[in-house]
Amino acid sequence: MSLTDREVLRPLAAHWRELAELPIMAERRRLWTALHDLRGERPMVLFETGTLENYIGDDELQCTEPAHRGLEKSLRWMMRQVDEVGDDTVLAPSWPVGWQTAGAGYGVDNPVTRATDSSGGGQGYTFAHPIRTPDDLDRLQPRRWTVDRAATEREAARLDALFGDLLPVKIKGPGCLLPQLTGEVFRLIGNENLLSWLYDAPEAMHRLMAYLRDDRLAYYAWLEAEGLLTVNTDSSYVGSGSPGFTTALPVPADRPAQLREMWVWLESQETTMVSPAMFAEFFLPYIAEIGRAFGLVYYACCEPIHDRWEPIAAAIPNIRTVSVSPWNDQPRVAELFGRNYVYSRKPAPAPMSGPAADWDALRADLASTFAA
Repeated sequence: MSLTDREVLRPLAAHWRELAELPIMAERRRLWTALHDLRGERPMVLFETGTLENYIGDDELQCTEPAHRGLEKSLRWMMRQVDEVGDDTVLAPSWPVGWQTAGAGYGVDNPVTRATDSSGGGQGYTFAHPIRTPDDLDRLQPRRWTVDRAATEREAARLDALFGDLLPVKIKGPGCLLPQLTGEVFRLIGNENLLSWLYDAPEAMHRLMAYLRDDRLAYYAWLEAEGLLTVNTDSSYVGSGSPGFTTALPVPADRPAQLREMWVWLESQETTMVSPAMFAEFFLPYIAEIGRAFGLVYYACCEPIHDRWEPIAAAIPNIRTVSVSPWNDQPRVAELFGRNYVYSRKPAPAPMSGPAADWDALRADLASTFAA
């Protein structure tokens, strides 16, 4: 590590700690907690800069070593959001180091083909979809996982020596637990099979969903048994636009977390074109079983849920927060939720996504949310 990298990173770490300890951060933590405890005082606002291209450009980075440039970019990115955007983002007063884990695949190769634009930016991508027929399900194998504790501790010690006196370094388990069952169905069999198997091979679809449910539950049980979980009732991103602050889940003082003390994020964006009845038959039972292993559930992402909410709520009683995307019937969702769930609204992005923002259209969209 060069002295130059150290000189770059230490002031950034110090500034992160300063921002994290501002009174406004404590107030935001309190307000997020109140919201997730279903006694919210005002709407909480997040503007996720993670999807903005070049929000921190490579030409702004001063570190020379690749690993340090990634660290520098992460520090600068979130601090710029706090300094510039002024939303309800909360910075933790520490720097997380994740456990270094590895897992075997499903027994089938599924390479990704990516496209780039003229400037080298990321564009579309496609999967190989290796499971082409129901008979191909025989190729799937149970996955196994390993953790390299020594490597994780070495990385934590390295960062602690670099700036731990300014910004404490802590080993943390995964904050966002996202099973993505139907997303994995799409990646393995493709969209055409996802739709046609419901008619032509219903037993195969149930078999695949059961396999993926068992895979995810086995992985989460492994994390718990290995002591690799830490509570995500903090600034951890636990759902589509939400940190995990709440008092509704216990916080263990002297041991790793358990699944029943954590949030999980469940969604099914790939089944929006499937009828509510077929969704309830083929997908919901497997998604719900994962949800019941956890303490609280953040449900949905970009998919509409107004036409299938009743069976979802009945199958997953520990849902606390629900993503309400622009494809939802907003008044209907409000009627269905009552005061029982956090209405996590995603405003329509189009009015503010072009070179000339249509602020009137955005205000009208937000007004419709408040009316609902």
